[in-house]
Amino acid sequence: MEKTATLARELNIREMTLHMGPSHPAMHGTIRMFLELDGETVVSSDVEIGYLHRGFEKTCENRTYHQAIIYTDRLNYVSPLINNFGYAMAVEKLFGVDVPERCKYIRVIMSEICRITDHLTNVGASAMELGAITAFLYMIKAREMLWKLIEEVAGGRGVTPSYVRIGGVKDDLPEGFQGRTLEAFKVTREVLQEIHGLLTKNRIFVDRTKGVGAITADEAMSYGFTGPCLRSTGVAYDVRKAQPYMVYDKMNFEVPVGTNGDNYDRYLVRMEEIQQSMRICEQALFSMPPGPIKIDDPRITFPSKKDVYGKMESLINHFKLFMNGHGIMPPKGEVYQAVEGANGELGFYVISDGSGRPYRLRCRPPCFMIMSGVSRLVNGGMVADIVPTFGSVNMIGGECDR
Repeated sequence: MEKTATLARELNIREMTLHMGPSHPAMHGTIRMFLELDGETVVSSDVEIGYLHRGFEKTCENRTYHQAIIYTDRLNYVSPLINNFGYAMAVEKLFGVDVPERCKYIRVIMSEICRITDHLTNVGASAMELGAITAFLYMIKAREMLWKLIEEVAGGRGVTPSYVRIGGVKDDLPEGFQGRTLEAFKVTREVLQEIHGLLTKNRIFVDRTKGVGAITADEAMSYGFTGPCLRSTGVAYDVRKAQPYMVYDKMNFEVPVGTNGDNYDRYLVRMEEIQQSMRICEQALFSMPPGPIKIDDPRITFPSKKDVYGKMESLINHFKLFMNGHGIMPPKGEVYQAVEGANGELGFYVISDGSGRPYRLRCRPPCFMIMSGVSRLVNGGMVADIVPTFGSVNMIGGECDR
């Protein structure tokens, strides 16, 4: 080591500073890394996240409780319905109301379909960044079938489903939804089997991911990691198990965990989580009871469009809920509601002053905490490993910077 340092001084060798992003394709246009390099080795790094600021929290404080729903879509826009449901549950908690049983099952089914699409996107894109384009195409094929289901239920896809309503959901599941979902799951399982054959024991893929971007369980917890990034270290923390909500306590499923906390384990955890999510959906589809999809309370829920156009009382109710000063007004109080997002614990902290708008609304996005540990993951590694490592944490700009 001393000889190397002496040689470096004699040859006037210095560490090089390299700026990676925000225009780098893998940085999503929202992240900039300042890298200190010794050849191809990352000596130190500084990750800056401030290139996208949506103003989500302050915007919601200047909108009604119902208007805020569309802004939650854009947090993690790869699995938007989970954001919808988490926010709605926080407002329902302020009111102290419980949605009907069928609504809970629908929320669980749609949440898990969204989780699958998120993991398919992440694993497929991460594989493509390592050169496995075929894997990406297979996973996007399965994802497209699932997005068609979401579009069929919510009426929109991508970042604009806005399917939830405070006190329920917009519409019931369409006729034949169960059969189409089971068919999509059949294709997804076939794709996962193909991906395992293409990647899981592929020598190039294993060499590029195993032992790369590793972090210990204690370090991950100290940074506030949750979700697949934490579970890859061996910590089996999942909000659905630790603090059950909706009907997850009635579902039989496992929490996949890794051992090394590296890129390879994060890949395996997500692959197994897709299987568990399909398992949850199938249980929910076959055990979902009949009944209403929203609570019957004119202070909270909107009447159906059919009633609005055909009944004077419903028209008045709908009009008043949208009028300034007459909208959804939860009692004074404060709540925190967490759900298991695709990247970890997604929480909403809401303070009500009794008016029609949140006095304060704060979001606990999983990506924000995970990004605080990215320097720890890339330091000491190679420049070529930055992109797959960054991809493995699945940073979503919309929720990271809020």
